[in-house]
Amino acid sequence: MTVQTHTFDATAVMKAAGLIAASAAVATILDLGPGVGHRVFKVMAEVTAIEIASGDEIYDIVVQGSPDAAFGTAANIVELGAISLGDAATKRTDSDRDDVAGRRSVIVENLNEAGTPLRYVRLYTVVAGTIATGINYSARMVPLDIKA
Repeated sequence: MTVQTHTFDATAVMKAAGLIAASAAVATILDLGPGVGHRVFKVMAEVTAIEIASGDEIYDIVVQGSPDAAFGTAANIVELGAISLGDAATKRTDSDRDDVAGRRSVIVENLNEAGTPLRYVRLYTVVAGTIATGINYSARMVPLDIKA
């Protein structure tokens, strides 16, 4: 098995480790920079705990982009990609397994439907079901050198 390694960049942390028990946006918003162009990056989530004791829990870690620094206009927020975790009974596909702690990742582009680059990115965690404790994870952005 090949293990990928990445240089850690503290400015690319999208979420510090911590428990989430209700749906909410993560407070950290990353600025990809002025005059930002098309970017491809990986969001790596390190899940250290996931509670699925009731059998109906689902957690979506959604990567969002916006041209607004404060994500203040809901109509400008674009969902760029997501990691869906939870109990086997809540799976959105034919997967029939309970998710456990570990590393997950999703590759996304900072583009809206028209192909316009979005300068700002953040995470939004959707929590649903009978939640006793929730999900504990940290996440960071890893830029990828991909030419589109």
